[in-house]
Amino acid sequence: MADDRLLVDRFLEMMAAEAGSSPNTLAAYRSDLTAAAGDLGRLETADTDALGTLGEAWAGLAPATVARRAAALRRFFGFLFDEGFRPDDPSAALPRPSLRRPLPKILDTHEVEAMFAAAEERAASGQPVAVRNLALLELLYGSGLRATELVSLPRRAVRPGQPFLMLRGKGDKERLAPVSGRAASAVEAWLKLAPADGPWLFPSGKKHLSRVRLYQLVRAMGADAGIPPERISPHVLRHAFATHLLAGGADLRVLQSLLGHADIATTQIYTHVDAGRLVELVNARHPLAQR
Repeated sequence: MADDRLLVDRFLEMMAAEAGSSPNTLAAYRSDLTAAAGDLGRLETADTDALGTLGEAWAGLAPATVARRAAALRRFFGFLFDEGFRPDDPSAALPRPSLRRPLPKILDTHEVEAMFAAAEERAASGQPVAVRNLALLELLYGSGLRATELVSLPRRAVRPGQPFLMLRGKGDKERLAPVSGRAASAVEAWLKLAPADGPWLFPSGKKHLSRVRLYQLVRAMGADAGIPPERISPHVLRHAFATHLLAGGADLRVLQSLLGHADIATTQIYTHVDAGRLVELVNARHPLAQR
């Protein structure tokens, strides 16, 4: 795959420069293209007949994995064609699995309240770790941050009197995220105990807190509230933020902006989660409902 490696490197350089893909996204593309090369032999010269065999070769893979690999190959072959490295784009022959977007795991408001009650009780002891954990929880649920966004926050990201955060999320795109008064107070209490030197709001050694460690901390906070570990994660709290906002009457476009979704179709999944409220809204507001 000597020639393929060079082409993959150039493709990833393009994705980083033009599409603003994150290091994690680039690593995923490389992994998927390397795996596909193992099935095809050579990516550069693979034709429609070769791509037509991938359906059988990938039969044992999960539909999401097939879709992801096909998407990586589709973009890669499009790049080769656009740059003149090959005269055609054979990607029409790639498998197209039928995917149904799974509904996100959610917590109800009582479970979230139980998590906060337990975290606040621990933080009342004044122990730095407990005070930090409460600040993490407030920002996860109150601002709807992604795990990576949260752990990599600069030390002064939350400013007094400023009810929002400026974030650089997926695709290196900037967005505003709300900061509640509760979250600001929790962060202020944590900063009084946090190490004074260092650029991160949530430091860990010479770096910031890792996503894996955040995952462990959230599970532990969930356990304090009696929530089974398989039902809780940082992303579940982000889902709870979105679902509970929608239930409270938030507009879908506003929710899209707060979550940093490039496509509103991604945000629309929450309308399925909260379908009961939408039915009530139609029955209460639609003119024919009163006849």
